[in-house]
Amino acid sequence: MTKPRVLSGVQPTGSLHLGNWLGAIKNWVELQDSHDTFFCVVDLHAITVPHDPHELAKNTISTAALYYACGIDSSKSTVFVQSHVSSHSELCWLLDCLTPLNWLERMIQFKEKAVKQGDNVSVGLLNYPVLMAADILLYDADLVPVGEDQKQHLELARNIAQQRVNSRFGSEEKPILKVPEPLIIKEGARVMSLTDGTAKMSKSDPNEGSRINLLDPPELIVKKIKRAKTDPMIGLEFDNPERPEASNLLNIYAIVSGLERQLVLNECASMGWGKFKPLLADALVETLRPVQTNYAEIIANKTELIDILKQGREKAEEVASKTIKRVRDAMGFLEA
Repeated sequence: MTKPRVLSGVQPTGSLHLGNWLGAIKNWVELQDSHDTFFCVVDLHAITVPHDPHELAKNTISTAALYYACGIDSSKSTVFVQSHVSSHSELCWLLDCLTPLNWLERMIQFKEKAVKQGDNVSVGLLNYPVLMAADILLYDADLVPVGEDQKQHLELARNIAQQRVNSRFGSEEKPILKVPEPLIIKEGARVMSLTDGTAKMSKSDPNEGSRINLLDPPELIVKKIKRAKTDPMIGLEFDNPERPEASNLLNIYAIVSGLERQLVLNECASMGWGKFKPLLADALVETLRPVQTNYAEIIANKTELIDILKQGREKAEEVASKTIKRVRDAMGFLEA
């Protein structure tokens, strides 16, 4: 029986952090045995904002290495760099010409980021969701792991596939593109900032203290947790909207410790911050230790890593080329 296919990826902008791992990559690892998994380093998405070319190249290889360090297995999953498969850019353009402008103008993330960038906002930022749709649709993905903040982008991909491609150029019996379903990961899907429990942990936050990077050394992890925002109340609890920082830190501890939420609550319900923060810092250090050890070994042999990524690109191109041919044929392009 064919396994359902999953497609996901992370931008190589800065170091991957705890939110990327707990909200995405950790779940990818668990999907490898039950699904046909495709994971890409989405470097084309990383240039929608001003970037340093040298940092982009360095971060791309580092992100790929962290995928494997966190448990992605090259014998089970297809890992590749987005820009290495030219079909992503080609399908993006074809879908651009079918996607109404007002669909993109109402995207929440574009509105939020456009305000921050002001006059420097690029067409690429507006077009970001179409490229994301191309990423997904190119591989006939059955499922796409998404957090709450990405549901709108996946819905756009579904609408483009069904309303702008299949309904115009295909049929119910013979659709051109597979319409993917969301795979909502609930627990750990939204790891929040250490400096603001109402904001998601983000690589774009200029405050390094807002996040735990996967490669942060132990002493820096301890320092960041010590400085993490708290409240004046004694004892910790989950899901109290008036105590977002308490809920976030307790949620992180529950995930990295591997304990059931009720057990964590029993342990920490009456605990003060002075006792809880060292407990959380120690749990984070121990949890990240094997990831950092694996990363050091992988990145020390970049030649082997690049070879594995080339193999991933070849497997990805094999699938992508079939999809792009279907779309080109359906839209009437003359075959070369």
